[in-house]
Amino acid sequence: MGNVLILFHSKSGNTAKMATEVAEGARRIPGTEVRLRSVQEATAEDVRWCHGIAVGSPVNMGILAWEMKQFWDTKMPDDWSKIDGRLGCAFSSQGGWGGGGELTCQSIHTILINFGFLVFGLPDYVAHQFNVHYGATISGEPREPREIESCRRLGQRLAEWVAVYADGRKEEHPLTSGRVRFPW
Repeated sequence: MGNVLILFHSKSGNTAKMATEVAEGARRIPGTEVRLRSVQEATAEDVRWCHGIAVGSPVNMGILAWEMKQFWDTKMPDDWSKIDGRLGCAFSSQGGWGGGGELTCQSIHTILINFGFLVFGLPDYVAHQFNVHYGATISGEPREPREIESCRRLGQRLAEWVAVYADGRKEEHPLTSGRVRFPW
């Protein structure tokens, strides 16, 4: 069974709502166990448990929130190089479009890469002119179907990669599974 951790920080509740949708997407893949944890409740053991992680943060001055950075700085330093080779992706909520969501995802990727995670984005478009290249990014809370689907698609893809690489279930490979990649 593949283990997926959805780790998030949320100030207004928007990123928490995204995290719930990312978790819902991960549950689309049978045989995936999902943990949903805020940085306040998460432990290093949660990260050690997972084969794949989706990390979410609101934009804070153009990058991830300090609470998320603090988690990695204070709860994870003893695990540096011990969690190498796991899969990771990012999601972010921002106050308005162009507010730094993609940069926040990239700053999350940088942390994950430093711990040895293999990070990814999605080439998929979840709706016309709406993609998840750097991770799921939303302005405000996910309300529109395309915003919800971007979060779910990110979680689904993470669970697919975990199924392939951690569980050896090649039939779940996103390019050969037969699941629809483009909605139009």
